[in-house]
Amino acid sequence: MDARSQRTGTLRRSNFFHLGFCGLLACGLLMLARPMTVETAAAQQAGGTQNQLTVQRIYSAPSLSGRTLRDTIWSPDGKLLTYLDENADGPEIWAIDAATAQKRVLVDAQHLRDVLLLPASRGQQTGLGRLTPPRYMWAPDGQALLFVSAKELFWYELKTRSSKKLLAESGDSGDIDDAKISPDGRWVSFLRSHDLWVVSVAGGEPRQLTRGGSEELRQGELDWVYPEELDLETAYWWAPDSSKIALLQLDEHSVEKYPLVGALPYGGELTEERFPEAGSPNPIAHVGVVEVAGGEVRWMDTGSDATALLARVKWLPDSHRVAIELLNRVQNHLEVLFADAASGKCETVLTENDKYWINLSNDLHFLADGRRFLWSSERSGFRHLYLYDLSGKQMAQLTHGDWEVENVAKVDEQAQAVYFTSTQKSPIERQFYRVALSGGEPVALTHDHGTHSVSLAPDGKHFLDTYSTAMTPPQQRLYNAEGNLVATLAENKVAELEKYHFQPVEFFTVPGADGTPLEAAMIKPAGFDASRKYPVIVHLYGGPHGQEVRDAWQGSNFLWHELMTEKGFIIFVLDNRGMAGRGHNFETPIYHHFGSVELADQLAGVKWLSSQPYVDGARVGIWGWSFGGYMTCVAMLRAGDVFKAGFAGAPVTDWRRYDTIYTERYMGTPQENPGGYHDSSPVNYAAGLRGKLLVAHATGDDNVHFANSVALAEKLVEAQKYAEFQIYADRGHGISDSAARIHIFSRVTQFFVENLGK
Repeated sequence: MDARSQRTGTLRRSNFFHLGFCGLLACGLLMLARPMTVETAAAQQAGGTQNQLTVQRIYSAPSLSGRTLRDTIWSPDGKLLTYLDENADGPEIWAIDAATAQKRVLVDAQHLRDVLLLPASRGQQTGLGRLTPPRYMWAPDGQALLFVSAKELFWYELKTRSSKKLLAESGDSGDIDDAKISPDGRWVSFLRSHDLWVVSVAGGEPRQLTRGGSEELRQGELDWVYPEELDLETAYWWAPDSSKIALLQLDEHSVEKYPLVGALPYGGELTEERFPEAGSPNPIAHVGVVEVAGGEVRWMDTGSDATALLARVKWLPDSHRVAIELLNRVQNHLEVLFADAASGKCETVLTENDKYWINLSNDLHFLADGRRFLWSSERSGFRHLYLYDLSGKQMAQLTHGDWEVENVAKVDEQAQAVYFTSTQKSPIERQFYRVALSGGEPVALTHDHGTHSVSLAPDGKHFLDTYSTAMTPPQQRLYNAEGNLVATLAENKVAELEKYHFQPVEFFTVPGADGTPLEAAMIKPAGFDASRKYPVIVHLYGGPHGQEVRDAWQGSNFLWHELMTEKGFIIFVLDNRGMAGRGHNFETPIYHHFGSVELADQLAGVKWLSSQPYVDGARVGIWGWSFGGYMTCVAMLRAGDVFKAGFAGAPVTDWRRYDTIYTERYMGTPQENPGGYHDSSPVNYAAGLRGKLLVAHATGDDNVHFANSVALAEKLVEAQKYAEFQIYADRGHGISDSAARIHIFSRVTQFFVENLGK
C-alpha cells in the first residue's frame, strides 16, 4: 500500500485522512445527485398513483412507526409502571397501576420543570453514544425519584412533592455521568472528571472515592470499545449491602487515537477518540473494590495476562465476593472468577472454551439462597440455561433443543422459575417463556406471531410486552405473570399507514451455498403480474449478531422498501450463515474469513431468485449499511456479473481499520491471519468493479471510520474505476438526522431507478 495508508502514528494517520479526502476531490469521485426528482421517478414508474409514499414523508416527523410509551420504568415493588409523557404544559411522569391498569399523574409538568433537565445528545449511535442515560430513577423504597442533569442531581420526594439538590452546578467541575442510587437508598454515586464520587441523600458535600482519573486512566468509566463491542452499560457496581463499589479501571495509554474531523475540508473541528484498531493494543483493564466510607482501591488479582478482557462484573449476594468474567484477547476462552473483595484473591469457578469464539451474555444470575447461580452457554451449538452451585458444579440444564435463549428477564425464586425470551417457536420470532428452576418444558406466556420484547416487574407478577410484526408497528400491552391480558397500553394504530396499501412481506426459506435452508423474505411490487419480469433490490446485513429476516417492524427500512415496490421493484432479503437467530453453529462458518461464505449464500439466494419466472436476473441491485455496506462492497467488487448496482452505507473496506474486540473475535489478529484480512477486505478488489456503486459516509463516524471510504476511493483511482460518494459532515455512523436521511435516500431511490429500471 502507498505511504499515505500506512499506520505510523497519530500525525501520519491524520495526514492520511486529509490527503485521502483531497484525493477524493481531485479525482472527481464526489458526484452531485442528478436532477431527476423522486416524484418524477414515481410518476414514471406508477403513473402518478395517489397515496404513494415519498422519501421525505418516511424520514420526517411525525414518525410513521407511531408512538409507544417512553422511558418506562417499574417501581421497585412492581406495583406501578411509570413513563414519560408530554402535554401542552410540558413533560409529565405518569403511573399505571399494574393490577388495575388505572393511570394517574405521578409528577406533573410544573414540578417536573424544576428537576428534569434532559441530557444533551452525544450525537453518536455507537460506543458511549449508544448508552442513553435514564431521565429518572426510582429510589429503592419507592418513595422518591432521582433526576440527573449535566451538572446537578435532584432528589424528588413523592409524598411531599418537593425536590432538593444533592449536587449543585459548579462551573469548574466536570459533567455528571452514570449516576446510580445505592441499594439501601442512602447514597447517589456518579462519575465526574474520570473518577467515581458519592453524595449522601441526606445532604452534605460529595466525596471522591477514586483518585488520578483522566482521559487515559478511566476509573469506573467506560471508553469507546468496551460498551460498543462487549455491550457493557456501566463500569462500576454497588455491593448489595451498599458498603462498597466494584469498579473497572481502563488504562488507555497504549490505545491509538483516531482523528474525527468536522466540516471538511475547511475549518473542521478536530477531535480524537481512543480507538484500538485490529492488532493494536487494547485498554488494560483491572477490577477494583473501594469502600464507600473511603480508603484505597483494592485491586483484584485476575492474573498476569494484560491482554485479557474483563467482560462482566457482578456481586455475589453476600457482598464479600465479586464475580468477574475474564475473556482472552481472541475470545475463545472464558473464565468465571470469584474474587474476595477484601484480599483480591481470585479462584476460577467455571470455564468455557470454544473452537471459534465465545458470545457473551448477561445471563449470570445469583440466587438469593447463596448456594446457586444461573448460567447460559452455547456449548451445545445453541444458547441454553444451566444451574450451577457456587463451587462450579453443574446441577441441571434447564432448557434444551435446536433453538436459543435470547435473554433472561428474571430469576423468580418465589415462583421457582426463570423468565426468558427465545426462538423456540421460530427463528424469525421472539416469544416469552417461563421454565421451572427444577427443569421441564418451557411455558409460553406470549402467543401472537411476531416479536415480543418484555419488561418484567420486579415482583414478577406483571410484564410489559412491546409487540410488533413485519406489517404492524410496535404495540404495548400489560399482562399478568400467567400471560393473561390486563390492558392494552399503546395500541399505536397509525391511521396514515392504511392509505398506502402496503404489499405483504412473505417469509420462506431458500437453500444456501452448502444446502443449508436460509431464512428469506420478499415483498412483491404493487399490482404484481407473474407474467412480467421485475428488477430486484437485495437488502442485507450479513454480519454476526445481525438478523434482517424477522417478523418484526423494521421502521423506515420497511417503509422505503414499500416505496420501491411502488416503483416496480421486488425486495428480497436473505440471512446468510454467520448471522444471528439460528444458534452458534450457524455463525461459525465465517471464522477467519469475512465475506466469502456470506457472499456465497447471497449468490445462492440470487440464483434461486433468477429461477423464478417473474424475476429479471439481469437487473439485480443490492444495498446495506455498516456490515451490510461492507457486504454490498464485497458483492459489487467480487460478483459484478450478478449485481448491477449497489448502495453501501458506512462500509468497512479494510478490516485492519476496524476495532480489536469485534474484528479479532471473528478474524483473529492481522499478525496471525494476514491472508484472511487481505481476502476479506474490499479495498483489495477495487479493480473488480463493473456495475454502479454508490457510497455514503460521515466524516464524524466514530465506529466505521471515514478513512474506510477514503481508502476505497484511492484504490478505485489506482484501478481507474469510478464510484459515487456522498459525504456527510459532523454526523455519526447512522447519519440519522432527518435532512441527511432525506438527502441520502432521495439519491438512493434515483440511483436504483436509473440503473435497474427500464
